[in-house]
Amino acid sequence: MKRFAIAALSCALAFPLAAQNVATVNGEAITQKQVDEFITLLVEQGAKDSPELREQVKKEMTVRLVATQEAKKMGLDKKPEVAQELELAQQGILVRALLNDYVTKHPLSDKDIKAEYDRLKKEEAGQKEYKVKHILVKEEAEAKQLLADIKAKKISFADAAKEKSIDPGSGAQGGDLGWAPNTVYVEEFSDAVAKQKKGELSAAPVQSQFGWHILQVDDVRDITFPALDEVKPQIEELLRQKQLTDFQNSLMEKAKIQ
Repeated sequence: MKRFAIAALSCALAFPLAAQNVATVNGEAITQKQVDEFITLLVEQGAKDSPELREQVKKEMTVRLVATQEAKKMGLDKKPEVAQELELAQQGILVRALLNDYVTKHPLSDKDIKAEYDRLKKEEAGQKEYKVKHILVKEEAEAKQLLADIKAKKISFADAAKEKSIDPGSGAQGGDLGWAPNTVYVEEFSDAVAKQKKGELSAAPVQSQFGWHILQVDDVRDITFPALDEVKPQIEELLRQKQLTDFQNSLMEKAKIQ
């Protein structure tokens, strides 16, 4: 009776340890922890945890382990090109872990985000955006003639753009480029837009690296900066990238590189 009690106790103590392994492949264990970590990665990518998913993961991990064991048995992990790939993969994992650790330990505050929002908003204060349309042609003579025809009302701006413009995107829209700050355009075009008045057709064609432009400014308005809630994710990402860049630069400065 005493022996039975001792044996039962031994089994009871051993059971939790055995339960930690979901499978053993050629003597090598696949642990419950490994399965759980794999499941966590899949759930983060959008999968739904379920018994079926866990069974699939167990099967996938078993297949991988069998293949990995065979590759090592064949000495493939010692081949120079394979060893290099393994080293690069390890470096990538460690770099990602390092940056994730830094982000976790240095969270951005709402105060940081608000300060960056205010800075960006101040930068754009007083800037304008323009509703512009243009017609682009290759030769100056053609541009001058087309401009004269538009002014003489022999052809509308929209029809001229559709028929003559070599800019297919805006040409199909009657020359319309939509709303944008003039700074998004090449310098010559940008300067011409800034100098023109609302509703004004260019007095002469404007040359750029793309050809000759006939342009018209249909409307002008102050740039409306979006509310903080609308751009908070983008600002947070900008700050995060800057933070990580600064961190990496600090590591480079501390490193002894010869």
